Amino acid sequence: MASTRLLSSLIFLLAFSSVLVLNGAGLATATAPRRAMRVSWTPAIAQYISISSHNAVRAKHNLPPLKWSTSLANYAKWYASRRRGDCALIHSTSDYGENIFWGQGKRWTPKDAVDAWAAEEAYFDYNSNACMAGKDCSHYTQLVWRTTQKVGCAQIVCKTGDTFITCEYSPHGNVIGERPY
Repeated sequence: MASTRLLSSLIFLLAFSSVLVLNGAGLATATAPRRAMRVSWTPAIAQYISISSHNAVRAKHNLPPLKWSTSLANYAKWYASRRRGDCALIHSTSDYGENIFWGQGKRWTPKDAVDAWAAEEAYFDYNSNACMAGKDCSHYTQLVWRTTQKVGCAQIVCKTGDTFITCEYSPHGNVIGERPY
């Protein structure tokens, strides 16, 4: 059973990586100009990219992997649709943990958002359990919050032509006075 699941996962990854190589995806960085390419993400591929990107960051700290939550993804989709008109980086008022991302243009992926949040690790001081003065690291700490178990994300292109991505987390992290891991 486990070997069948492993083989299925390997076949999916091989096929998926072949598509990415053929499309040239993943060659641009957040600071480099984005390549003009047309990539259509199916919901399953976007979900896979979101969850695997999250869990790759969490694995660096030996944290348990997150599981995909359709209900969190549905909430994220609902909230993202509310931002379609302005693409503003405004948090929802839910009880979930939440990370939001804005990228100029349409060519951003869920991995780009997770990478941006993970980059905030440079601003987090574990010993003091705080962000460096004048820096935000709350997206990073939510990403690696040990007790968070589930995530659901959504991505839209706003009327401005820019990208808005949100991920919802349960249970939420960033509890004052507690360490993320």
